[in-house]
Amino acid sequence: MFIELEIADLKVGMYLVEIIAPKGKFQLLDSGLIKNEKTLATLKNKRIERVLVDPSRQKKKPSSTSKQFFQEEIAKAKKVFNESKNIQKKLFLDAENGSPLDLTPVNRITNESIELIFKNPDALTCVLSLRNKDEYLLEHSVAVSVLITIFSFHLKIDKEIIRKLAVGAFLHDVGKIKVPDAILNKPGKLTEAEFEVMKTHASHSIDIIKKTPGIDVLSLEVATLHHEQLSGKGYPHGIRAKGISLYGRMIAICDIFDALTSTRCYKKGMPQVKAFSILRSLAQNNHLDTELVDQFILCMGVYPVGAIVQLDSNRLAIVESHNRQDPIRPKVKPFYHLTEKDFESGKEIDLAINDKEQIVKCVRADDFDLEMSQIIEYLAHQG
Repeated sequence: MFIELEIADLKVGMYLVEIIAPKGKFQLLDSGLIKNEKTLATLKNKRIERVLVDPSRQKKKPSSTSKQFFQEEIAKAKKVFNESKNIQKKLFLDAENGSPLDLTPVNRITNESIELIFKNPDALTCVLSLRNKDEYLLEHSVAVSVLITIFSFHLKIDKEIIRKLAVGAFLHDVGKIKVPDAILNKPGKLTEAEFEVMKTHASHSIDIIKKTPGIDVLSLEVATLHHEQLSGKGYPHGIRAKGISLYGRMIAICDIFDALTSTRCYKKGMPQVKAFSILRSLAQNNHLDTELVDQFILCMGVYPVGAIVQLDSNRLAIVESHNRQDPIRPKVKPFYHLTEKDFESGKEIDLAINDKEQIVKCVRADDFDLEMSQIIEYLAHQG
């Protein structure tokens, strides 16, 4: 996954892919490693503003990058995610009381999230795994906002548009506060009548968002379209393919992916790889956009950052980063031996160059009675 940086944040050892801003003023003759301070100074003197780098091809520093990733970047991401949940809680309370939603904190926290993702998209991707099964309603909207930001970044959508998409995704399920708890949190399959009540949340969300002072039409658009299907069998308006914009198609993918992979009080979430398979099946049935589903999988990585995988050495490992040239062989860090049923210290393994290890399957921490928070804490101390 490429990362967009301000020119001030470009360092020796980074792999430069493209000049982003000013648009069209400079043409990069050849991408490559920033080998020395002289090259770096030349770029800065040309008044280049933003660049695109490939972290997977970055020259490694001798010090541990793993420790920095898990301690510093994850700490920042957790702070943004937790603050987002608190803001989401206030939004639901205001919606329940019939008060207008306050966009000021929403704009601020989605901007923070966007800046964090543009600097290091892997951090927030990893934090999405740190979920509380009893807070799905709050966390789902935050997660969908994060996912559509990461997806938009991958598709190179303009940053100002991404801001509006992130806000719309942040608000897209606010209407669920109007759905009775007995239906919203029902552990079993909903009856046909109950599902009709559940579907009303989309219309409630639209009504609430329309009344929000300062809301942008694009934010309202993505929230409106998140349950529509290309076949026209979606809701609340049954809009067919031609009426569903690129952004509406994107949020539908993000919404379903998070719903499939999230653990709730009454069901376990599924591994990301299985969720990808379901997304592709839905695309084949004209529910989702096939090309965008493939782009989403490419964006997240076959094994997304933060995913837990089982290795053929009977160890569990966490995916730390992708190998863009070999997406089925990411860089992983082992942390738990299944035979010993205990944590173990292990060095990062680049599966693209290590032919002694292979991924057996993508799993979930709770398959082995482990908590993601426990795993991340352990890895942060291991470095």
